Amino acid sequence: MSDVHLIPFKLEEVVQTAGEEIPYGIQMINAPAAWDQGYKGKDVVVAVLDTGCDVNHPDLKDRIIGGRNFTSNDPEDFLDGHYHGTHVAGTIAATLNNKLGVAGVAPEAKLLILRVLGKDGSGSYQGIIDAINYAVEWRGDNGERVRVISMSLGGPDDIPEMHEAIKNATQNNVMVVCAAGNEGDDNEGTDEQAYPGYYKEVVQVGAVDEQKHLAEFSNTNDEIDLVAPGVNVLSTYPGEKYAKLSGTSMATPHVSGALALLILKEEAEFGRELTDPEIYAQLCKNTQTIGLTKKGEGNGLLYLKMGERTDSGNKVEETTTVQK
Repeated sequence: MSDVHLIPFKLEEVVQTAGEEIPYGIQMINAPAAWDQGYKGKDVVVAVLDTGCDVNHPDLKDRIIGGRNFTSNDPEDFLDGHYHGTHVAGTIAATLNNKLGVAGVAPEAKLLILRVLGKDGSGSYQGIIDAINYAVEWRGDNGERVRVISMSLGGPDDIPEMHEAIKNATQNNVMVVCAAGNEGDDNEGTDEQAYPGYYKEVVQVGAVDEQKHLAEFSNTNDEIDLVAPGVNVLSTYPGEKYAKLSGTSMATPHVSGALALLILKEEAEFGRELTDPEIYAQLCKNTQTIGLTKKGEGNGLLYLKMGERTDSGNKVEETTTVQK
């Protein structure tokens, strides 16, 4: 198997303090409305397959439930040798109420840090496959299990073994969220594909900017599921710092964090654990169109409709729980 790499992205700015506790993307998707209703992702475990994480960052140190390294002979070293993973982790679950910091979408979720990419942003497909399988089988000290896998990475190759690992995850009711890729040409009529994002079983995420315009770099294709903020996204950076980055890599963790909120809300309402297709159906209902084609926006822009019921009765509508 060949190597897999970080999807190309842009580092816009690094700062010592965030200057804004709730970044624009968190507000755009209406996450604070979920917090007001008591849904902050409490103890939902999200596995982050990336470059590792700065486990000592003040906004993240209380969020990390465990980790493992799949890039070297030291499985216990899952510190971030880059910075991409720390940024993604912060968007998912940075702790709320650090006055100098930022808040993540699900500020009480737990993060399982699985380092699959090295300092140069590359790793092996085998490492990713092993990490996906590890996430599915992992159990916490109190019986916790992973509910969401977040992958802001990809490549041009369709790897059957990776596809099988993803299928196994979704069959075990683990949602898999992937970046669409940044090879877009600012034309919705042309297709750009990256894997694992293009697999039907994953939630493939494109990127928009602060004005809700499709980012010019965002891949468009017939498997896009939804879009989320991915331009000038402020989040955590190693060394107790913060940074603004742009890419579908930044849009993806908005969706991963939102799923932690939706899982808590919907399972509380239904009184049972929902399946992967049922959770996906609820995610799709928490979107709004921004006037693009399906290849551009999929089901639309992520927007948590926390003040309204997203079903028509006491169970999920079966007609909406088909395949992604």
